[in-house]
Amino acid sequence: MSAKETKAVTEGGMKLCRGEAANLENLWAQLRSEAEKLCEEEEGLRHLVDDVVLSRGSFAESLAVRLARRLAREDMPRKMIEPLFTEIIAGDAEIARACGRDLLAMFERDPACFSPLEPLLFLKGFMALSTYRVSHRLWHDGRRWLALYLQSISSETFATDIHPAAKIGCGILLDHATSFVVGETAIIEDDVSILHEVTLGGTGKASGDRHPIIRSGVLIGAGAKILGRVEIGTQSKVGAGSVVLSDVPPHTTVAGVPAIVVGQAREKNPAMEMDQHLTCTDWICNI
Repeated sequence: MSAKETKAVTEGGMKLCRGEAANLENLWAQLRSEAEKLCEEEEGLRHLVDDVVLSRGSFAESLAVRLARRLAREDMPRKMIEPLFTEIIAGDAEIARACGRDLLAMFERDPACFSPLEPLLFLKGFMALSTYRVSHRLWHDGRRWLALYLQSISSETFATDIHPAAKIGCGILLDHATSFVVGETAIIEDDVSILHEVTLGGTGKASGDRHPIIRSGVLIGAGAKILGRVEIGTQSKVGAGSVVLSDVPPHTTVAGVPAIVVGQAREKNPAMEMDQHLTCTDWICNI
């Protein structure tokens, strides 16, 4: 294992959630309460909400149903895909906790998200990440063709492309999600915030570790392209539209094409603050 990967501890191919795990029971109770209110306010959504939430016994079961509704196709109808998602999400506490952390990250960090029920029902970033977690488990269980199938239909449905072999932690905010691309050997640690049209891409090498490592607490602005086996240090910030081709030190702000250091991240944790402003050093700002 390389020095860069030493901190990216994995178990069964899935990076473990660190720190306090999402309390799924409390989250589930809140989701049910919100669902009951929604049914009172919008009769037209009652069938969806009852099927996904009110008729289900757990967050894991509810999420499996929601994904099955979105991803069912003629070649794998709901009656086939729903048991698959239920078995994997409900049968693996680590996956359920990671999905719970992702949902809470989107609710807590996205000011446009007014209810924790919104990601479960409507936010494609959350659903794309949850689908990735199922495909990731399948990939490491040796069911690679099925993992790639889920990647394909998830890409069509949610406008994202996340390779099932990539290693992604939990507490991930994938805001808007459209055109988000993650390559096979990419690593994303816990508590990272990523906006739309971000690419974690390779260098064109035929094989080997060729995709980025994103450390915890990083904020990646919309349209940023991070290419090659570069490391984005803990609690750093990548400006919107930047092209990053080399390592970024911790607590650093980079921007530009190609990206250069423009200063230090003002925030203790950019991923949590979601502040897109760039703090520039004098010599950069006066150019």
